[in-house]
Amino acid sequence: VQVVESGGGLVQAGGSLRLSCVASGRTFSNYNMGWFRQAPGKEREFVAAINQSGGTAKYADSAKGRFTISRDNAKNTVYLQMNSLNSEDTAVYYCGANSYYSASAESNRYTYWGQGTQVTVSS
Repeated sequence: VQVVESGGGLVQAGGSLRLSCVASGRTFSNYNMGWFRQAPGKEREFVAAINQSGGTAKYADSAKGRFTISRDNAKNTVYLQMNSLNSEDTAVYYCGANSYYSASAESNRYTYWGQGTQVTVSS
């Protein structure tokens, strides 16, 4: 499975971005998907996850009320809509895929990863 993220960039505090993640090579609807992020000098942390059908989503406390994860199985794509961004959201955002654990917040449960997309929020 190949995973490719896009949509990162530079945004002012209070602004919005939508990240996209395309997974190809296998049947996309068989995979649970998750978004994680890693800021400089920090460990990778969970942001949001969604199960195979899109019926179940989970969010980190920092993302609740501001971020929305969704998926379009027909387009092999999972999205992360990020609103009300602040400087603490600055990080490289990674998309992961796994075929077993539904909407998991544990990064070690994801089998496939993309290269990441940089999100920088200026204050």
